Amino acid sequence: MRILLLSAYDAKSHQYWREGLVAQFPNYEWTQLVLPGRYFSWRIRGNSMQWALGERSTLEQPYDLVIATSMVDLASLKGFVANLANIPTLLYFHENQFVYPPSQANAKHHLDPKMVSLYAALAADRLVFNSQYNQQSFSAGVEDLLNQLPEKMPLNVVELLGRKSCVLPVPLASLDARYMTLKNNDSQQTPWPKSEDGAPLRLVWAARWEYDKGPQQLQAILQELRKRGVDFQLCVLGQTFRQQPIEFNQIKAEFATNLVQFGYAASRQHYLNWLAGADMILSTALHEFQGLAVLEAVQLGCIPILPNRLVYAEIFGLKYVYESTPEDRQKESIAAVNLIQKLALGPNQGDLAKTVAQSLAWPSMKHKYHQLLNFKVSKTPECITF
Repeated sequence: MRILLLSAYDAKSHQYWREGLVAQFPNYEWTQLVLPGRYFSWRIRGNSMQWALGERSTLEQPYDLVIATSMVDLASLKGFVANLANIPTLLYFHENQFVYPPSQANAKHHLDPKMVSLYAALAADRLVFNSQYNQQSFSAGVEDLLNQLPEKMPLNVVELLGRKSCVLPVPLASLDARYMTLKNNDSQQTPWPKSEDGAPLRLVWAARWEYDKGPQQLQAILQELRKRGVDFQLCVLGQTFRQQPIEFNQIKAEFATNLVQFGYAASRQHYLNWLAGADMILSTALHEFQGLAVLEAVQLGCIPILPNRLVYAEIFGLKYVYESTPEDRQKESIAAVNLIQKLALGPNQGDLAKTVAQSLAWPSMKHKYHQLLNFKVSKTPECITF
């Protein structure tokens, strides 16, 4: 089978999925077109023109299947390169823009990404979402958008999209904490204390350093921990940017004595080593559709501490979530610290979460992806859930 794989905004999570997919099916003949995960507004609107003008010979090859991420302007690309219109097309949604948390920075230019993904969904034969939350929020967003139009569509667009949609999470690479140990002479060796009675609680937070990952919520949780006298060490990981929310500098100054790592890890191995050494992984996200960083940390033994919003309860159930009140950070921080202290008391509190994460690893997921890659356009997909 010849497959054309298009990733128009190849951010870390998109790259993780793309590389894993190709590696798991080496017998297929893959052609990949990838654009860097930067300049979001331009990238999501300009990728079809960029590829049609610069990669036409590649796009005009005979393929059996086209797989595109939802950032691809698929409708325009099929218009630019006519032969693509006759090839079965699968559109994979890592995320959707309909529930992006509003801020002053993004309020005025957020319609275009929504329309690009809607047109792409209409142009694709199969839609695949990484979670039910992603699928449901996309459908609700489309319905709300269409209800604002001055004229009604001639058919039910949400129903049409639903008939060709299914849910299939991003599979996890197989990880084992035993393989994360670094060489003793490595200057980047993580300084977590040994896990024993009386040792500080080891907390890790791993996400992009941007507004939608909830740095204000993180700061409030840390302040509540200090207020209660909880002895903790903190590792803050994630991709950093030239411009980032002010809360990160405030956290660095306010919790300097608690910090053991602050910033991007030196390597993938160091990153996994930090996760493997932690007791708990915190998420404060306002915009998350699967949470790969959380899932990887859970694979390596961390107990997840998660807000009861977005995708988290869908994946982990209610044991690991605290009451979500982003409009009242103090109330939410109290709920989060209550959960931290509750789960820190007993042994093996992360076992249930780890079982969930293991069920999402490639060994458990590969046969589902094999079925997906061999789909028949005329066949209604079965929804695969967590």
